[in-house]
Amino acid sequence: MNIQASWEKALQQTEIVRARVKALMMFEATPLPYIFLAESAVNAGDTVVRKGSVAVEKPALILPDNVPEFSGFEFEKDLALGSEYLRTFFMVRGIRFPSMRYQNVTDSLDLYEGKLSRAIDFYREQLQQSEDLETGLFIGPEDCWQFSVIVFIAHQVLRQADGDLKRLLEEYRRQKPG
Repeated sequence: MNIQASWEKALQQTEIVRARVKALMMFEATPLPYIFLAESAVNAGDTVVRKGSVAVEKPALILPDNVPEFSGFEFEKDLALGSEYLRTFFMVRGIRFPSMRYQNVTDSLDLYEGKLSRAIDFYREQLQQSEDLETGLFIGPEDCWQFSVIVFIAHQVLRQADGDLKRLLEEYRRQKPG
């Protein structure tokens, strides 16, 4: 499957079941832990469970607007794409991410023995019982999981944008000499 088909498939099939409740941090790295669920292409009736975290942080070098750095998403391995190609792919389509570093780390890749609907209920309940406000839960296609993770990140950043602006204005007002 080519990159365009993978992106469209992920956009159509990614569903955020439980968004992160805790706000993103503006001036330091924010870990975005997640649980990604997908119907198994190999074991029919089972669910692939990918647990990981994406660190969203300001890069060490100041970058121009809308030049994100994506790493750890295994695009090189799964789609034979470099990070520069991915940035260009998004830019050509008018998809803009803040100039941040998005570092994905997969903690585990497991199989839940049961249908996707049962896995969703299981992990949602697990997150609620542990009162986890940081971990997101979402579903998508197994063969383009990377794009589903990026859709999840974009959703979290967009939800945060209004609050970030308000916090920046409040900080500016506090520091402004009176």
